[in-house]
Amino acid sequence: MKLKDAVAKRLQYLLNNPKISQYQLFKRTGIPQSTISTIKNGKADDIKLSTIYQICIGFGIEFMDFFNDDNLKIENLED
Repeated sequence: MKLKDAVAKRLQYLLNNPKISQYQLFKRTGIPQSTISTIKNGKADDIKLSTIYQICIGFGIEFMDFFNDDNLKIENLED
């Protein structure tokens, strides 16, 4: 799986557990809804770590918890 797809799946999971809208995440983080949507739909080729950091703040999770997902393990990613 490509990294952008794994990040997209992780963001989709976080938005659904508990249910948080893209608008609510925007209000919590200041990340434009268009950026959130682009990431969530797997269309973002380059995602800044600072954006992931802001997403973590929005969800109230630690940075490392975002990456604690089987899809984001090195052996499951491709170039």
